[in-house]
Amino acid sequence: MTARLPSLNGLRAFEAAARHLSFTAAAAELNVTQTAISHQIKRLEDELGIRLFVRQNRALALTPQARDYLPGIRAAFNDLRLATDRLLRKDNDRVLTVSTLASLASKWLLPRLPAFQAAHPEIDVHITTSTTMVDFKSGDVDAAIRYGRGRWPGLSADWLTADHLFPVCSPALLRGDNPLRTPEDLSRYTLLHSSAGYDDDWRLWLTAAGLPLDISRQPGLSFDMIFMALQAAIDGIGVAIGRSTYVEGDLASGRLVVPFQIRLPTEAGFYLVAPEAAAQSPKLAAFRDWLLASVAAKG
Repeated sequence: MTARLPSLNGLRAFEAAARHLSFTAAAAELNVTQTAISHQIKRLEDELGIRLFVRQNRALALTPQARDYLPGIRAAFNDLRLATDRLLRKDNDRVLTVSTLASLASKWLLPRLPAFQAAHPEIDVHITTSTTMVDFKSGDVDAAIRYGRGRWPGLSADWLTADHLFPVCSPALLRGDNPLRTPEDLSRYTLLHSSAGYDDDWRLWLTAAGLPLDISRQPGLSFDMIFMALQAAIDGIGVAIGRSTYVEGDLASGRLVVPFQIRLPTEAGFYLVAPEAAAQSPKLAAFRDWLLASVAAKG
């Protein structure tokens, strides 16, 4: 036989009073009187046939039964809040939340977004950055731009772009008394490294160029995000290993140049991914169609 649920108001009063260990504070939080909280708690105790609170030295304390009961009640209210938040967010077709890497957002996605806003002023785009895989079950993110081979169970994946590895530097490094002219000249320059998944980029490119790997181990500078290494290269501090996706804007503007013609293709690429069940929502479909067209137009 299914147990009858007690009063929801009583459960709310219990959870708030147990959290604060105060009927007065619970009343203030729920915007009711202290007398109302006392009545709701008393009614709940009568329904359950269990005493929930005791007064000890003018302080409020939970009974052992209440301490056992509280975690489940608190979790239930948290689930209700999250479910309501997800419901309202999903019904709000104005907000599209996209997760990606901070460097990709800064160097590749953000410069494109004004065109999307102009084409779809009815959609507000929220960009969130993370180096971890997105948990779509939380409902906090509508889509993500991921790097990989396009195989993620339960997700739709649309190919965006691939990367090529090659050194980049400020145009100033090609001039002066000791200009950077050949790959062998790299041994005379500060190499700029990026971690967070790109630790091997210099080693891979040097191997493809037939150069000693010792060059990558000479003193240099390391950054935890690739856009910081690229900014250091723009500032003329050294030579960074660039990825085509991240440097296209800086190359087009002349802030960076490619000193050598050796380019190494990577084995994976960037995809726009989303849960299969939500992939055809109007706001996500509009974003996907625009982003794919934008990438195709760039060639």
